[in-house]
Amino acid sequence: MQSTFVLLELMEEFNCRSIAFSSSATVYGAAEIMPITEQTTVGVGITNAYGRTKYMIEEVLKDYFHSKPLTDTDTPNSDSDSKPWAITILRYFNPVGAHPSGKIGEDPNGIPNNLMPYVAQVAVGRREFLTVFGGDYDTPDGTGVRDYLHVMDLAEGHLAAIEYMANKKVGLFTFNLGTGHGSSVLDMVNAMGKACGHEIKYQMGERRPGDIATCYADASLAKEEMGWAATRSLDEMCADLWCWQQQNPNGFSG
Repeated sequence: MQSTFVLLELMEEFNCRSIAFSSSATVYGAAEIMPITEQTTVGVGITNAYGRTKYMIEEVLKDYFHSKPLTDTDTPNSDSDSKPWAITILRYFNPVGAHPSGKIGEDPNGIPNNLMPYVAQVAVGRREFLTVFGGDYDTPDGTGVRDYLHVMDLAEGHLAAIEYMANKKVGLFTFNLGTGHGSSVLDMVNAMGKACGHEIKYQMGERRPGDIATCYADASLAKEEMGWAATRSLDEMCADLWCWQQQNPNGFSG
């Protein structure tokens, strides 16, 4: 949290008053109504420290923005050297994949905490099998459903936010970045098996505390306001992730 305050102070000092914050769908906690919109309650039922930190930083940014009211010299069309603040909060859902070249990807330290890096390591032989945490959820195949988003779509969402703020000049904005539909754990396992050309070994395990059955976005506001929408398919996400993992079977060494 202290780093957020330091960053805002430095931005203020150097008259850099535009920021896109990488937040997370975890700020919605255990939301029960799907799809999740930007109006869904945040800060309630958050199940991990990561989500609580994202929520707290969002609150800091909102308070900071509202503590800087516009003056006559801070209007968007003013000739003043002082610029008003533009802040965009981007709530990521589940970014996966890699750059299509296979040269940029995710290489977690130790045992991966997220699904797809683990699946990729099983696919390349670094790990024997995947444990699927929970097969008895109220979902089509019993496994957890999430909104998986290609990292390249995510990157384009950032560019759209920067352009949006450049046009708007001032404001506090919040957008979900997701595909708008969910895929189950087994959907992802099967798609990765298709990408790598062989079966992904897995076994069923118990549910993990704090996990919810289903979580996916309503990303229509980002499309309406920023002109952004996810375009890459599940097969593309897994194909690009496999391209990366094949080129870096034992992790990134460059």
